[in-house]
Amino acid sequence: MLRRMEPGRVFPHRGCGGVMTPDKIRERLETNRTAKERGDVVSGRALLAEEGLTEFEANGYGPIPSSGIPYERGAGAPGVRVKRVSAGVLVPLINREDGVTVLLTRRTEDLAKHAGQVAFPGGRVDDSDADQVAAALREAHEEVGIVPEIVDVLGCLDPYLTITGFEVLPVVGFVSPPPAAFKPEPGEVAAIFEVPLPFLLDRSNHQKVRRTVNGLERAYYAMPYESHYIWGATAGMIVNLSEVLND
Repeated sequence: MLRRMEPGRVFPHRGCGGVMTPDKIRERLETNRTAKERGDVVSGRALLAEEGLTEFEANGYGPIPSSGIPYERGAGAPGVRVKRVSAGVLVPLINREDGVTVLLTRRTEDLAKHAGQVAFPGGRVDDSDADQVAAALREAHEEVGIVPEIVDVLGCLDPYLTITGFEVLPVVGFVSPPPAAFKPEPGEVAAIFEVPLPFLLDRSNHQKVRRTVNGLERAYYAMPYESHYIWGATAGMIVNLSEVLND
């Protein structure tokens, strides 16, 4: 049984009317809204049509991995039939003394899919999972050591279809109390780090980036933070979170 937070617990969040409770976030996530079509192909094509995109530069982040799949052949492209792999990721909100943070991971370099990229803990739905929410909680436990019993699931964002065929449901959860130390699964997680929630929700930090991959023009959202380069699907999910909590 997943535990709900005490109604009186609050945390500061600028940009959403000052102080919000977990129940207020739950209310916003549960509010009927028109889910946008989201994914690498959809957002990439939309961004390429915009003016003034930032040109990609490594800036100390090193080479950023990419599938290099053309928008015309990736999952979500018109007329392209790709088996969609159901997956769930946990968007973990961590209550720290100086404010709420969002936990993210950097994947190891030798994974078959999305190697080296910044990602939320999560993965594909297994036969043992009841649904995508269960998959997100299980994977978060396996990848970073967050036990499901300390996660208050507040709701879900819009599904996101990656160009490689993963149909991902982002599950927003409040982690309390946070573990004394997170435990990265060495086969999948190279690093664990936290980013202040207000930084990620601030639209001025949402870059719209253009870069050339194998001779193909690509565009995506990016949110560089310290030594970490948050981009692609993960950044797109954060943009969705910002829309929900800021509107």
